[in-house]
Amino acid sequence: MIKRSTATTSTATTTKVTFSLPTTDCDQPVSVVGDFNGWDPLAHPLKKRSNGTRSVSVELEPGRSYRFKYLTDDGSWLVDPDAEMVGNDYAGVDSLIAA
Repeated sequence: MIKRSTATTSTATTTKVTFSLPTTDCDQPVSVVGDFNGWDPLAHPLKKRSNGTRSVSVELEPGRSYRFKYLTDDGSWLVDPDAEMVGNDYAGVDSLIAA
């Protein structure tokens, strides 16, 4: 599940995007990686929540689209079922979100 909200400060407007996965879909540590964080698995790990999900919020520049995936500790790649899918350079697909 993906949730978006707009945040405005005196210096910038950003889109807060919350990435969330049910723990039933992924019972191990997982990170969201994408072109917004250099595909770095240490940048945005999802935290386990008491409501049965793992989630993390990321501030993104509005008006842009971002490719992303989820990467599990065992090296499995997951796409987000709520996001648009686009082909990538590796004969696979990435999730796509517009901020």
